Amino acid sequence: MASPITPSTGLGSGLEISKIVDALVSSDKLAKQTQITTQTKLVTTKISGIGTLQSAMNAFQTALTNLGKTDTPAFAGYAAKASDATKLTVTSDNSAVPGTYSIDVKNLATSSSVASASFSGGSTSAIPSGDLTLTQNGIDTKITIPTGATLASVAKQINAQSATSKISANIITDDNGSRLVFSSTVTGKGTDITASSTTSSEFNIVAGAALDPKSTTSAGYIGAQAVDASLTVNGLSITSASNTIDKSLGGVSMTLLGTDKSTVTVSANNDGLKASLQTFVDAYNNVVKAVSSVTKATVSDTPDKTTGATVTAAALTGDAMPRSILSAIRDQLVTTGAPGGVSVLSQLGITTGQSDGTLSLDATKFSKAMDQGLAGDVQQLFSGTDSTNGLLSRMQAAITPYTQTGGIFDTRTTSLNKQQTDLTAQQSALDLRVTTLTATLTAKYNAMDLLVGQLKASATSITSFFDSLNAQKSG
Repeated sequence: MASPITPSTGLGSGLEISKIVDALVSSDKLAKQTQITTQTKLVTTKISGIGTLQSAMNAFQTALTNLGKTDTPAFAGYAAKASDATKLTVTSDNSAVPGTYSIDVKNLATSSSVASASFSGGSTSAIPSGDLTLTQNGIDTKITIPTGATLASVAKQINAQSATSKISANIITDDNGSRLVFSSTVTGKGTDITASSTTSSEFNIVAGAALDPKSTTSAGYIGAQAVDASLTVNGLSITSASNTIDKSLGGVSMTLLGTDKSTVTVSANNDGLKASLQTFVDAYNNVVKAVSSVTKATVSDTPDKTTGATVTAAALTGDAMPRSILSAIRDQLVTTGAPGGVSVLSQLGITTGQSDGTLSLDATKFSKAMDQGLAGDVQQLFSGTDSTNGLLSRMQAAITPYTQTGGIFDTRTTSLNKQQTDLTAQQSALDLRVTTLTATLTAKYNAMDLLVGQLKASATSITSFFDSLNAQKSG
């Protein structure tokens, strides 16, 4: 017959000690473990919810930044296009006038490039200490050359000041030796570089002197002197010191890239405006949807098996922060900004959904607005007349308190992470308590079991003794 005593059964008492200990430990652990588990789940869910909001808000902020770039205006009412973008690039603003313009670029504006006389020792040629003065447009840049300088170190000194002087230097070595070549980022007639030196006569470059590349002692301009750009617009002559021309053709900025004829066409930027408006609408809607996803409770016809509840809260249901986000961005949609022909988005066919608060762009209403000549006012609505009254800047100001470093999102996340760390510490402490309590109770019950076993053995011995006496009397 198999023994009724199992490894978990006390040998002396026959009790299932491990089960008794587990039951007592579980009872002691239950309340605290339930609290930790519930709080951990809540904190983890909130961290996830805030992450969802933060991601949507960061994307919205990026969209606002991109739409507000001044070098590539997203809401320009008119679009300019050149027939050959390799020769000429163009951009336009809201003062542009629709039309077609013939452009003939005769020559580009060039910058000054001059060279010193030759140094036979190459880049390591010794240069005596003293002063080298570079002059352009009447402005002097003084270079103090120290003792022990070389041609290479002088070039390095010049380049260290190039951000302000607009003049850089390089060493070119030809068949006659090494020359220090000075170049400039400034273009236009009269911008030629001259140089005077108290150290080396090779550095002296006078105005109007042309370099003779065959002469080692010659210094001067290379090839040709700096000239202005020359072009015609519809036959009218224009000269410019720069290859970027933004004053000659109203509302259109031209960047000259090559000499040739091309055509510039200016037309209403309806497609570009519509695409930019849709980008704004989509980014805004992503925030609204993110808020809904982390706050809207789920209702079910089937009660939860554990709690019996039919309503399941979302990550941030009842939290005031998501509501404050919606309030902040919705306020900007109805706030009057820069004055102009367009003051509200509904004039462009953008409306707010009554059921979910998202925006939608009606293509038909948008087209009608463009037909009414409102294209030129869209830029003013979004970009404003200063740095604060445009819709883009107002939206940026509204969401920055949440997205900035150390802002509301960071503060909330830091607080929740701290709670999560504390809960992890509480769990570790509880696990240690469970281990200790299990060991203590097991030891106590094992001691009890040993005592019971000893008592049973004593009882058996006494019983046997009396049984033996009774047997003797009977005999």
